[in-house]
Amino acid sequence: MLAVMSRYPEPSVRYWPDWVGLIARLIPGVVFLYAGIVKVTNMADFAIDIRAYQLVGWDVSNILAHSLPVIEIAVGAMLIAGLLTRWSALVTMLLLLAFTAGIVWVWSQGISIDCGCFGQGGEVAPENTQYPQKLAENLVMTVMCGWLVMRPRSLFSLDQALFGSPIRFSEESQTDIAKTAETEE
Repeated sequence: MLAVMSRYPEPSVRYWPDWVGLIARLIPGVVFLYAGIVKVTNMADFAIDIRAYQLVGWDVSNILAHSLPVIEIAVGAMLIAGLLTRWSALVTMLLLLAFTAGIVWVWSQGISIDCGCFGQGGEVAPENTQYPQKLAENLVMTVMCGWLVMRPRSLFSLDQALFGSPIRFSEESQTDIAKTAETEE
């Protein structure tokens, strides 16, 4: 039997999940693009900010200082544009989880630093740390990226313009495919 295929519906301004997708793309996208641009302009200071976490040595901090800003700019721009949304959201989510782990680490060790998220890290007075706020921000953006991993379709995305709506099999065709697979065994 022939499989019946259809397309997923096109994103619509009248469908709230498509708006949620747009917001979930733009907020982390803008934050990561801005953070990457700020850091890429002064990688030497960013390497010092990384070392303030007391997790890695000089060599690793220099590698991270040169690679993280470029990755942040790339995923931020891709999220804003809606290009390869699922994959850029997944990379962003993994970065957020790593950044969150770093914040939890310094907080648990009693280290008082500014996270360096926007290029101004380093030691600060204990009362000037913003660990709960940064953890909350990371959590919100992680949830947004999780939404995009599960449902990457959103309004005004290059994914839609370049690749269109993905094809899906109808329920009838999935049953037919399963029956065909059983008879071939």
